[in-house]
Amino acid sequence: MPKCPKCEKEVYFAERVTSMGKDWHRSCLKCEKCGKTLTSGGHSEHEGKPYCNHPCYSAMFGPKGFGRGGAESHTFK
Repeated sequence: MPKCPKCEKEVYFAERVTSMGKDWHRSCLKCEKCGKTLTSGGHSEHEGKPYCNHPCYSAMFGPKGFGRGGAESHTFK
């Protein structure tokens, strides 16, 4: 029986959602930053951890300044 990568408990067929090549409990597949519940294939992955596409993944790992607002995304001289 596969184990959930988040809680490390057994994942039964009825409660299984497959994402990133692993079986998760539906309630365990959440964004690592904001905690939003994710769907299989509807999110991004970084270093084996799931993130919602926007805003978390975009702001943290996207092109510099993407998904960020305010002065912190600009360089002033």
